[in-house]
Amino acid sequence: MKLGRLWQPRRGLFWQMVLFNLLSSACAWAMRTLPLNTTALLLLAFIALLNVGFGLATAWALLREPKPGEAEATAAGNRSCG
Repeated sequence: MKLGRLWQPRRGLFWQMVLFNLLSSACAWAMRTLPLNTTALLLLAFIALLNVGFGLATAWALLREPKPGEAEATAAGNRSCG
């Protein structure tokens, strides 16, 4: 598993992961700085946790799937060996 697969700015999944992480950070900032009642605080915490989960899921999907050019190179290498 290559961590370099996370950096794929040409794919929408990459920007989705970035967006989820930014939203989680914004929720955490709001929870710490804004005077919220208990219901709003719990709702914001739930949204932040959902964003973290979705961000991790998209990061995992990026790690599992090879980059577009990487898949053809691997397939070509396997054909030449066999």
